Amino acid sequence: MPKPKVVIDKKKNLIMILSLTLGVVSLICLVIAASIFFTYRHQVNRYAMLSESEKLGFTEECSLSSFSFDELSKSTGGFSEEIGRGSFGAVYKGKIGDNNRSIAVKRLEERIADEGEREFRAEITAIARTHHRNLVKLIGFCIEGSNKLLVYEFVSKGSLANVLFEGEVKLSWKERMKLALDVARGILYLHEECEVRIIHCNINPQNILMDESWTAKISDFGLARLSKRGHSRTKTEEDGTSRYLAPEWQKEDASVSVKADIYSFGVVLLEIICCGRSTEMSDISSADEILFSSW
Repeated sequence: MPKPKVVIDKKKNLIMILSLTLGVVSLICLVIAASIFFTYRHQVNRYAMLSESEKLGFTEECSLSSFSFDELSKSTGGFSEEIGRGSFGAVYKGKIGDNNRSIAVKRLEERIADEGEREFRAEITAIARTHHRNLVKLIGFCIEGSNKLLVYEFVSKGSLANVLFEGEVKLSWKERMKLALDVARGILYLHEECEVRIIHCNINPQNILMDESWTAKISDFGLARLSKRGHSRTKTEEDGTSRYLAPEWQKEDASVSVKADIYSFGVVLLEIICCGRSTEMSDISSADEILFSSW
């Protein structure tokens, strides 16, 4: 006796529903598997980058973020907004995170990055362990091949050089005294209070930045050993900041101590008091002529 047509149609519908359900489930599983794969690959790349930080000897207390070169390139718009340039490379303004936090990205010159990778690692370790209100805070880094970048907090009011030499309004004596004390406290911390003593070797108004509350913050500390002394002298001459260098820094074979920073601070202090630039000693023929016997 033949089966009713209704029963046959129900079986066909059931098979079709099961087939569609199985297809949808398979598609969902495929999407999930692909997502897991790409997430895993991203994490592997991320861990590979973070392994560099382990080589640097970072601890949890350093609280440094690891960035990829692409991340920093995007955050700075392809390194399009240059806000400064110093002995070690150019500085670019960028934004990161969901809240578009402003950052300053220092891209080290390739020559320095190539020649001083080991020194770079050692200095980043020292910089990462510094915490003081009168120092520009290092918040991250990037190490990808020859690309080595440092990510700092963005200090909005510009440099002390702009305030002293280019500002239309002269600072009051009270304001100048506060700035001088801020710089002095930052230097004292570098020399005596941080875990590893840091000699700046290039303290000048261009490396002293002002934040929203007009607090002075020292920048570029901990980078002096990344560059050979001869190159540093050439760069300071090009930048017009050689007048801040201590006399012994002019000699190739002389050792440099914390006194070099005290000398530089003395010149900066003179300029803060006078609200004017100190005179370049361009007529001095040799370093021996400006070395003080009591120094």
